[in-house]
Amino acid sequence: MQQSSVQQSLVERLKQRWRDITRRLIPQLSKFGVVGLLALAVDVGLFNLLRFAGGHGVLYDQPLAAKVVSASAATVLSWLGNRYWTFRLQRRSNPTREFALFVVVCVVGTAVALLSLAVSHYLLGLQSPLADNISANVVGLAAGTTFRFWAYRRYVFSESHVRAARPARLPVDVRLGLGQPGSQPVGD
Repeated sequence: MQQSSVQQSLVERLKQRWRDITRRLIPQLSKFGVVGLLALAVDVGLFNLLRFAGGHGVLYDQPLAAKVVSASAATVLSWLGNRYWTFRLQRRSNPTREFALFVVVCVVGTAVALLSLAVSHYLLGLQSPLADNISANVVGLAAGTTFRFWAYRRYVFSESHVRAARPARLPVDVRLGLGQPGSQPVGD
């Protein structure tokens, strides 16, 4: 009898933990998705504008340069949206370091999508336009986006991760062996 009540208690705690996690995670995932869609629209729109506006855009003959410009603009927009909206309660105090980490995570996320395409196209020999689009823009994009969300929460927009790496400073009297942690100094 006692074992079943312990099991029920454990199950109830697990259910409550799951509800707490999903209550926090679903709004954040929704915001992350909105920011990502806006960044995608900027990336695709600016790329096409630079390449094809008026028939021949300013970077018509330079598709790679157009993609670098559009992807860079989308990355900055994505960082701003995630910093000030999606992860606004978790952002770092040093925005320069945060942005650098954000770019690194973006590059790794892109590499995940490229790996999916490379495996499908070169290793499996699936070389049709449909296969390339599914591997790059469905499987690769989903895997890269999942990685990005996890890495943004864990490393980029997580001041606590930085704090955990530094030991807490004890008061001088405790470091010198003159008191106990949490004790009041003599004479106060």
